[in-house]
Amino acid sequence: MEKKILIVAAVFGFLAIILGAFGAHALKKVLTLDQLTSFETGVKYQMYHALFLLFVGTSNMLTLKDKTIVFYLTVVGIFFFSGSIYVLTTSSITGIKSKIIGPITPIGGMFLLSSWGLLIYKLLIKK
Repeated sequence: MEKKILIVAAVFGFLAIILGAFGAHALKKVLTLDQLTSFETGVKYQMYHALFLLFVGTSNMLTLKDKTIVFYLTVVGIFFFSGSIYVLTTSSITGIKSKIIGPITPIGGMFLLSSWGLLIYKLLIKK
């Protein structure tokens, strides 16, 4: 499982760099400043959590079961939080109707908070 976590972390980091460059260069010409700022927020949180997963995957302070739960909470959180932000901010150029996607962003945030909360809890109870 640790290898899977590290691979997914590396992929998320890789994609965050690509999306960040895409936003800074290609999207700069077609999105508003507010849309670009929101897009960047999605990229930042994706990268933060890629680094978080690198920590989780290499930590010897968590059981494999705990790592697995944190991993899935984080992956779902990234898809819901950052993914929904990417769709929402680019809907004007992609034509994707985004009204239904808006509520997904805070759900993704709750998954991310849950992954951090579980980590904190597991570290606090660790003997």
